[in-house]
Amino acid sequence: MTTALRRYPVLIALCIAALFMVVPFLIVAVNAFKSPAEYSQHGPLSLPEGLYLDGLKSFWQRVDFGQKLVNSVLISGSVAVLAVILSVLNAYAIGIGRIKGRTWVLAFFVLANMLPQEALVYPVYYLSKQAGLYDTRLSVIIVFTVIQAAFGTYLLSSVLGQFPREIIEAARIDGANKWQVLWRIVVPVSRPTIGVLLVFFFIWTWNEFLLPLVMLISNDNQTVSVALGVLQGQRLMDATMTNAAALLGVLPAIVFFLVFQRTLTRGIAVGAVK
Repeated sequence: MTTALRRYPVLIALCIAALFMVVPFLIVAVNAFKSPAEYSQHGPLSLPEGLYLDGLKSFWQRVDFGQKLVNSVLISGSVAVLAVILSVLNAYAIGIGRIKGRTWVLAFFVLANMLPQEALVYPVYYLSKQAGLYDTRLSVIIVFTVIQAAFGTYLLSSVLGQFPREIIEAARIDGANKWQVLWRIVVPVSRPTIGVLLVFFFIWTWNEFLLPLVMLISNDNQTVSVALGVLQGQRLMDATMTNAAALLGVLPAIVFFLVFQRTLTRGIAVGAVK
């Protein structure tokens, strides 16, 4: 045992970390299928005697979960795609175009990414009111596209700054313009990194709570995370329904992550090799 610890410390640490992440999810999943009486009698660590689905059904109907799911998918998907496109365009200008004041521009993006969302609540609220976008999904999409693109621009600028100049010069000699160089050469080569950003942007936006809570006050526009927080704050759910709500809230993000797991793994592996 001691020899194994010395040989594979990183692997053992990763296994322990995975265990701490998987166990809470399993506990939530198990308790989502218990009845309130069974939960009170046997506690949260016991296995359910049968599949109790009333908690899932009650939560789905109470918050109109189908509409909340559509809102979250629409907002998160739109932000992921738009933020990646904006990040690619910005990083192409900074990393390959070598614009003047490149260091200061990157410092600005880093600063924008470090700002806490609490500092953005009032300015974003005021601007959306003035623009007539308050309580619309478009307002949240615009805000999070800018926030996520700040990080994406910083990351991609570092990647594209190391892009082989010989390839770009050869393409220009062959008659390719700037747009053709970007979409036919730079984007295909950088696809693994772009795929990683796409997955992260989707999951990060899916889990956002504060700004959607402030910006989306109508029930028809709210996201899954906001619906979960509002109902729990009003104490309208028992323990089993709370677990059912948590399971329904996190399950779509896990499915998305598993679907694009190969893209994420490939992107990280390519970055490690480089």
